[in-house]
This record gives sequence, structure tokens and C-alpha cells, in this order.
Amino acid sequence: MAKERKVPALIDNAMSFCPGCGHGIVIRLIAECLEELDQQENIIFPIGVGCSSLLGGGLVTDRLHCPHGRASAVATGMKRVTPETTIIAYQGDGDAYSIGIAETINAAYRNENITMIAINNTNFGMTGGQMSWTTMPGQVTTTSPKGRDCGITGQPIRFPELVAQEFGVAYSARGTVTSPKHVNKLKKYIKNGIQAQINGEGYSVIEVLSPCPTNWRMSALKAMERVEQELIPYYPLGEFKTRKENKDA
Repeated sequence: MAKERKVPALIDNAMSFCPGCGHGIVIRLIAECLEELDQQENIIFPIGVGCSSLLGGGLVTDRLHCPHGRASAVATGMKRVTPETTIIAYQGDGDAYSIGIAETINAAYRNENITMIAINNTNFGMTGGQMSWTTMPGQVTTTSPKGRDCGITGQPIRFPELVAQEFGVAYSARGTVTSPKHVNKLKKYIKNGIQAQINGEGYSVIEVLSPCPTNWRMSALKAMERVEQELIPYYPLGEFKTRKENKDA
């Protein structure tokens, strides 16, 4: 008989995300990692506008709602003022990569000692399902009713690969929540990103491919299948920049 997993003490309420959304799984994993790294009382979340702002509905912890797209800039300020505090910017793809791409990319460029977790559900989830920089070619959204035309808008951005190749960041990875195997790998990525910050190694980003049944107008099962069949081939999973400590091991 499988051993029942204890709910982390940071989780004090039921999550309020749409059924089938991946945010709740990711937040549970973050809470587990913080507890295992003994950071549960040493954490502040600057959180973005959008579905990511609902993080506060389940976690009893310090957090700050930031102007749209600016969580990485706020995280930078928090970390510089309180360098011993663990700072995790929790954002969606519309918040981090569209509205806030300047703040997000500059934090990585400077190799700020923060951790950024970006939930990529290929649209602005809470604000109406608009097209974002990660919307797939041909995907219908409220602002691309005929499907995304990449000849006009450009190709979907692969942020973790970009910063891994171009900047001297500490850690970069992408995971998903579509199976227990993927969830277990994602937890390792999140833990690595937090550990890198604790060790003072620099900037870490973990992107998570997440289903959005509400805006995709799909059942939860079909949304999971879409992640597996359409998103993962374009957004490959895995580590794109490993930590130096792990390389030496």
C-alpha cells in the first residue's frame, strides 16, 4: 500500500483554480520543495497578474501582488534588500513573457539570484484568453480569432532555451504536469532552482507547460492530451542549463 503524502504546512486552503488546471499541482510541488529545503518560513512570492495571482488562495506565506509583468523586477529588489530571503517570482506566460518581457529578460541577463517559475498555458489565462508570446501557430484566442498568424506575430518564444544559450544563468529547465512521471521530474527541477538561489549561484527559471481547459474550450483530459501531443514537441522538456554543482557531481 502506497504511503500517504503529508500535505505541506504552507498549504492551508483548497486551491481556487479552474478544474483541470496545472497551477495547483505546481504550487503543491513548490510547497513541498520549500519544506524539504527548510525555507518554508524564509520565503516571499512576488506574483504576477493573472491566474498566478491565485497562489495566495492556497499558501499561507508572504507574497506581493505586482503590477502586470513586473514580478521579476520586484523580485530583484526584494533579493537585493534581503539577500538571505528566498524569493520566487511566480508568473504566467502572458505576464512574464508578453507584458513583462523586458523585466523578465533583464533579470536573467543580470543573473539576479532569484528563482522564476513561469506557467505556460499559451494564453492570458485570467484576463480573457488573449494571445501571448507562447500561443501556438494557428491557435485560436480571443485576440487571434482566425488562429495565430506567425508571419505577422513571430514564432512562440522558448524563454528557458534563450537564457540558457545567451546568458550566464545558473539553471534553466522546462517540465509539465501531465503524468506522475513528469510531475516527479518537475519537482526535481523546482528544487534545483530553489537550491541554486540558496547557494548564491544566480538566476534560475523553471517553465511549466500547463493545460488551460477553460480558455482552450476542452475537457481536462483533452487539455492534457493537447499538452502531450502539440505543446511538448514544440516546447521540449528537460534541463537546458544545469547547475555547476550538478555538473561536478
